[in-house]
Amino acid sequence: MGIGDASPSETRDETMPLLPFKEEQGILGYSIHEFNGASFSGAVFNLSTTIVGAGIMALPASIKMLGIVPGILMIVLVAFLTEASIDMLLRCSHEGEITSYGRLMGDSFGRWGRIALQASVVINNLGVMIVYMIIIGDVLSGTSTTGVHHQGVFEGWFGSQLWNSRPVVLLATTIFVFAPLVSFKKLDSLKYTSAISVALAVVFVVITAGIAIVRLIQGTAEIPKLFPKIDENNSIWELFTAVPVLVTAYICHYNVHSIDNELEDRTQTKPIVQTSLALCSTVYVATGLFAYLLFGEGTLSDVLANFDSDLRIPFSDVFNDVVRVSYVVHVMLVFPIVFFALRLNFDGLLFPTSGHISLDNRRFTIISISLLVVIYLAANFIPSIWDAFQVTGATAAVLIGFIFPAMIILRDSYGVATKRDKILAVTMIVLAVLSNSVALYTDVLNIIYRKAEV
Repeated sequence: MGIGDASPSETRDETMPLLPFKEEQGILGYSIHEFNGASFSGAVFNLSTTIVGAGIMALPASIKMLGIVPGILMIVLVAFLTEASIDMLLRCSHEGEITSYGRLMGDSFGRWGRIALQASVVINNLGVMIVYMIIIGDVLSGTSTTGVHHQGVFEGWFGSQLWNSRPVVLLATTIFVFAPLVSFKKLDSLKYTSAISVALAVVFVVITAGIAIVRLIQGTAEIPKLFPKIDENNSIWELFTAVPVLVTAYICHYNVHSIDNELEDRTQTKPIVQTSLALCSTVYVATGLFAYLLFGEGTLSDVLANFDSDLRIPFSDVFNDVVRVSYVVHVMLVFPIVFFALRLNFDGLLFPTSGHISLDNRRFTIISISLLVVIYLAANFIPSIWDAFQVTGATAAVLIGFIFPAMIILRDSYGVATKRDKILAVTMIVLAVLSNSVALYTDVLNIIYRKAEV
């Protein structure tokens, strides 16, 4: 099943997008225990884990491009717009008793509306999980995408070996970490791994902030720029390329209905969303600010790759390894949360009239394995997380996060839209289309110029 289906004649029960029974099941379908509704804290952790994924690693580079003041303001602005767009979806869904994003799009715009949403989620989540794999490869096996080799953790510990090369490390991660985690059929089953992943993200932020503060006190940190530098080498149009990264960093809309459906009290969904966005925005601002203070103009698109150098503090190597390993484990634990929505929507595109995927172990297994193989292969051929973010952020992510919710509230099939809602919806569409069109245009020009220089 996808996020939802528009046809009422289908055999799928949209109130059960996760499991049709109150049982936790692994990939073989054996029941483990009864499920009586997700908790507030579990829902906050799952939604926060959906939000704080790989996007956080590119935020320091975005702040480097925009400057500290505009960068932080943009992070806060996108958070407010995200909360508004999710609120639009939930109010329409609750009024129409709709239990999925896809079915909401289907009811508002017909079959093609549902298909557009499902395709966007597949593209976005596939791109995001490819980014996760790239980050894991960068951290554990090293990267040379900038022309300078940045040593990976395993390479630093054991030297360059066949077993710690990128293809082998990513293959082992896929088989022994991702495959077991993506076998669960209920999102709440991942609440404990989600809590751990959020904690690891906080560890990353705390250590990065601590090191940056020590460097500031010592006077060894670079003086950061507060506003963007515009000259012959840095066009104002280049600034727009940071927008897709910021948009991608907050995309969680595809899992909101799944979390909402698992709650016994659905009035908790709005405070859950607000709590998660407040937590994640704090983490984003702290990460972007302190990582940029720490590495200055040398900040890479994947800031984890910066943690292979001398931090100019005692035990620099130890802190480098703790930061990188803690965050790569965080990414591993985020992976199944995003994969969950990818699998449901991919199945919905391929088998729109079939029963729920959780009822068919054979289909569940084949689709899961196929998606893991595609993600693994792509991660070995796409060089940079910035390239992946530009594509998904400027296309699928902006559709899921802002354009589709705004279109739904403007259609107002359930009579819930206020004048303020419609003004905000039009504003979101105009901003999203203009900013991301400029970003895509600039990225294409940059690619052409890079090829011409080669």
